[in-house]
Amino acid sequence: MPTAPQNTDELYQALQENDRRPYGRTRTVTAEELVDAAEQFDEPRALVHALLELQEAYTYGSEPRKSPVVFARLLNLFDEQPDVFDDRLRHLLFWRFKWVGHALRQLPEVPLTGLRQWLTEMRDRYEKADLGLQPYYGQAYQLAAHLGEGATLAYELWASRTRTQLSDCEACEICERALYHLMEGDDERALSVWEPVLAGKESCQEEPARSVSYALLPLLRTGRTDRARELHLTGYRGCRRNPSMSQEVGRHLEFCALTGNEARGLELLAENRIMFDEVDSPLDQLGFLTGAEVLLQRVESLGHGALPAAGYAGRTWTVADLRAEVRRRADDLAARFDARNGTTAHADRRRARLDRAPLVNALELTLRARALDDVAPAAAVPVTAPTSRTAAAVPDELSELIIHARALDERGHPDAQACWARLRTLVATRDYTHPDDPAVGPLVRLRADLLAEEASRAGDKDEFTDAADLHEEAAALYDDAGEAGQAAVSRACALLAVAEKAVADASAGNAGEDAEAPAESAAQGTEAPADNAARGIDAADAKVAALTAAHASMVRLHEETPDLTPSQEARLLRLRATALGLRLQTSRSEEHAAPVQAEIDKLLGFATEHDIAVQVSGALLLRTSTHALSGDLPAAVTEIDALLDRLKSSGPAWHLPRTLGLRGRLQLALHDAQAAQADLAEGLRLAAEWPADAVDTARLHGDLAEAVMHLGRPDEALRHLTRSAELELRNGSRTDAYCTYSNAAQLSLDLGRVEDCIALLDSLLAEPGVAAGDVDDRLVAQLRLTRARALHAGEDLKAATAEFVALAAESAGWHDDPGSHAMIAAETAVLLGESGEFDRAREAADQALAAHARAPRYEHLSNSMRELARLQAQQQGRQGLDSARAFLTDAGRIADEARTAEYETHGRSLDTALAYEHGRVAAYAGEYEEALIALDKALALLGDPNQDDDAGEWAECVRLAGAVEGLYLERPAPALTRLDTAIARLTALGHTEEAEALTSLATRLRDE
Repeated sequence: MPTAPQNTDELYQALQENDRRPYGRTRTVTAEELVDAAEQFDEPRALVHALLELQEAYTYGSEPRKSPVVFARLLNLFDEQPDVFDDRLRHLLFWRFKWVGHALRQLPEVPLTGLRQWLTEMRDRYEKADLGLQPYYGQAYQLAAHLGEGATLAYELWASRTRTQLSDCEACEICERALYHLMEGDDERALSVWEPVLAGKESCQEEPARSVSYALLPLLRTGRTDRARELHLTGYRGCRRNPSMSQEVGRHLEFCALTGNEARGLELLAENRIMFDEVDSPLDQLGFLTGAEVLLQRVESLGHGALPAAGYAGRTWTVADLRAEVRRRADDLAARFDARNGTTAHADRRRARLDRAPLVNALELTLRARALDDVAPAAAVPVTAPTSRTAAAVPDELSELIIHARALDERGHPDAQACWARLRTLVATRDYTHPDDPAVGPLVRLRADLLAEEASRAGDKDEFTDAADLHEEAAALYDDAGEAGQAAVSRACALLAVAEKAVADASAGNAGEDAEAPAESAAQGTEAPADNAARGIDAADAKVAALTAAHASMVRLHEETPDLTPSQEARLLRLRATALGLRLQTSRSEEHAAPVQAEIDKLLGFATEHDIAVQVSGALLLRTSTHALSGDLPAAVTEIDALLDRLKSSGPAWHLPRTLGLRGRLQLALHDAQAAQADLAEGLRLAAEWPADAVDTARLHGDLAEAVMHLGRPDEALRHLTRSAELELRNGSRTDAYCTYSNAAQLSLDLGRVEDCIALLDSLLAEPGVAAGDVDDRLVAQLRLTRARALHAGEDLKAATAEFVALAAESAGWHDDPGSHAMIAAETAVLLGESGEFDRAREAADQALAAHARAPRYEHLSNSMRELARLQAQQQGRQGLDSARAFLTDAGRIADEARTAEYETHGRSLDTALAYEHGRVAAYAGEYEEALIALDKALALLGDPNQDDDAGEWAECVRLAGAVEGLYLERPAPALTRLDTAIARLTALGHTEEAEALTSLATRLRDE
C-alpha cells in the first residue's frame, strides 16, 4: 500500500480496491495494513469493515490459524458495541461463525473439545439472536464427516431442516449432500444431486470448482468419460495456483494419474509448485499431498522415478525423491488429525486413494496428449525404434561397425544414424582404443565422420551457424586424415549452411521491419508502406546473392578437388543443384529455372551412370520441385509419379514417405484435397517403418491437417496439427512448434472448443523455455492473445480483461509494430467497456488511436470504437450518451481516413456500420427520433438485400427501425408498413429465414 489512508473515506476506498484483488499474499498484507490504519480513527464501524476484509483474506488465502483470531476481535466489538453493527454487518458476523468452525477443523493442534465448544458457542449465539439452527446443524454434520463417525445421524439432523438466511449457499449445500452420498458409495445419486452445480446453474466463490474436483472419479466410474474430461478442463482452471483450493488441485492430479495422463499431471504439479510452501492449512496440505502422491506413485510405478519433478523450494527433485518426502509429510499429517479426532478416518481415506487402480487406460484430456517419454530430458530418451520394420542390427565388432556406418552413410540409409550414435558413445569413453586397421583408417578420420554427421543433424534443425562450423571443423580433420574428397564435401556443406543462414537472417530482418501479429495481418488486408516493400526487395536480392555466391564457390571447389570418388562427386553435384534450387525458391524468377535444371541434369546423368540410387532419387525430387516452383504443376505431378514407380520397384524405400509428402503438397496446390489426403496418409504410414529422424513426420502431419481441413474434417486437422507441433518441439524446432501450436489453438477456438484452447495454451505458456525467455516474445504474445480471446469466449471476462491489459501495456513498447499495438489496445478497450470501466476503456482506446495513426488498422479500430459506443449507451443510457458519441466520432474519423486511402472493407462499409451504430446508440439513450433518422440512413447505404450477408444486415436494420418507430415512438402504422414491405421483399428474394424476426415484430405490433 503506497500511502496509508488519512481518513475514513480513503480507508473505505482502499478496502474496495483491495476487494478487487485476487486472494493471496498481496491482498492479505494490504488487509493487515488497512486494519492498522483503521485503528487510528475513532470510528468503530470502519474498524469492523477492515477486520471483515482481513478475515476474508485469511480464509480464502489459506491461513486458517489467523481467521479465528480476527473473528474474536469482531465478536468482542459486537458484544461491546452492538449498535455499530447494522443489519448487513450483523448478518456477516453470524455468517462467519461457520468460517471459524471450518478453520478450526483444519488445525490438528486444536483439540476436539475446542471444536465442540465452538459449536456450542455458535448454537448459543444463534438461539440468543433468535436465528434458525439449520446452519449450526450443518456445521455439526461437517464435523462428524471430518471425524468419520456419527455422520449419518448428523446428516439427517441437518438435511431435514429448512434453510435460513444464514445457511450456506445452495451450491455449497448441494456439494455437501452429494459428498454424503459419495461417502455412502452411491455414485449415481451423488452425481444426480450435483447436477445443478456441475451444469453451472448454482455457483459461488468456491463452486463449481470444488464439486467438480470430487465428481471426476464418480463420472469415470459411471462411464461418463467425456463429461469427466470436460469438467476437468473447466474445473482445474477454477482452482489452479489458488492456495485456498489446494485440495481441489490434488484431486485433479489424482484424476490425471488414474486416466493415463501422468505427463499432464506432472505439468500441473509444476504449475502449482507454490502449494508445497504457501498452503498454511494442514488439512488442505493433506489433501493436496495425497493427490500429488497418487500421481508420483503412478509415475514411479511406470519406471520413470528418475524424471525431474517440481516440489518443495530449495532443491531439485526427482519423482522418486519427491514421492518419499510427500509420503513422509502426508503420513504425519494424517496421523496428527486422527490422534486429535480419536479415529483412523484420515489414514483410511488416504490409503484408499493411494490403493486405487487406474480407472481408464488412456483418456485424452487435452489437445496436447503426451506420454512420460515426451517429458523426459531429450538425452535420456532412446532413438525411436521402427514400429513396422525390424531394426537393423548394429555390429558389435568395432572395425565392422565403423565400416558399416560409412557404407550406410554413403547410401544415405537411415540406419546409419544408429551406427553413428553407437560410435559416438564409444569414442567418448576414456578407455576407447581405435582399431589398427587400414580399412578403418586413423581416429582423426572417424572424428571427422562424427562431426560431419552432427553437422548434418544441426542443419536439419535449421541451426545453420552450428552446422557450418561443424562442417568446417570436419573438413579440417578430413584434411589431416588425407581424405581430400570428404573434406571438399564438408566444405561444400558449410558453404550451403552459410548461405542458408544469410537467407534466414534476411528473412528475419525483413519480417522484423514489417511485423504484424500473425493472427491479425491477413484479416486486416493492410498494405505495407513503400519503404517496407523496398526493404523486401533488398532482402530478396541479398538472399539470391548469397546462394549465387555459394554455388559459384561450390563449382570452384568441385573443379579444384582431384581424385573424387563417384559418391563424393555425386554429393557435390547434389549440393550445387540444391543451392540453385533454393535460389529459385527464393526469387521465383524464370531466369533462375534453367540453371537449376542444368545442374539437375548433370546430377541425374552422373548418378545414373554410376548407379547411385539415392542421388538418382534426389535428382528426380529436385526436378519435381523445380517444375512446381516454375508453376508447372502438371509436369511436377508427372515427374513425381514416375519417381514413385521407380522407388516402389527399385528403391531407395526410405525416400517413399518424403516423395509421397511432396506429391500430397502438389495435389493440395491443384486443389485435389482427397488425393492429397491419400498420399499424405500413406506417407505417414510408411514413415513409421523408419527411424524417427529419417522422415519429417512433423511436416507430413502438418500437410495432412491442411488436406483434411479442405475435406471439412477440422477435428481431425486439429489432431494432426498438435501432433506436428509436438514432433517439432521434440526435434528441437521450437519456433516452428510454437507457430503450429498457435494455429492449433486458433482452430480449436474457431471450432468452439474453448476449454481445449485454453488448456493447450496454458500448457505451452508453462513450458520452461517460455519462462526463461527462450521463445520469441512476439510469438508468446500471440499465444497469450489467443488465450485471452478464449477466456473471453468462455465468459471469464475478469481473467480475459487482465490478460488484455497486460498485453496492451507490453505491446506499447513494440515501436517496430504499432499496428499490432493498435489492435490489442482497441480490443482491450472493448473488454474494459464490457466490464463497465469506461474511463480505463477511453484511455486504452486513445492508445489504440495513437498507434493507428502510425500504422492504420481501419476496420479493426472502427469496429472497436463502435462497440465501445454501444456498450456505454447500453449500460449507462442517456447518462453515457456524450461519451458514446465521442467513440462514434472517432469511428467516423476512421471511416473518412479509410475512404481517403481507398481502403476496401471485408464486410459492410464503415459508413454503413457507423450509421447503424448511431441509430442503436441513440435508441439505447432514449433519443428515438435521432435513432430512426440514423437507421434510415443505414438502410439507404445498404441498398437492396440481394446477397445472403447483406440480407441479414438489412433485415436487422429494418427490425430495429421498426421497433423504434412502432414500440418506442408509438407509431405502429408506419412501422407496420415498413415491416410488411421488407417482409415481402425478403420473401420474394428467397430470404425467408431473415424475414422471420420481422414477421414476429409485426405480429407483436398488431397484437398491441
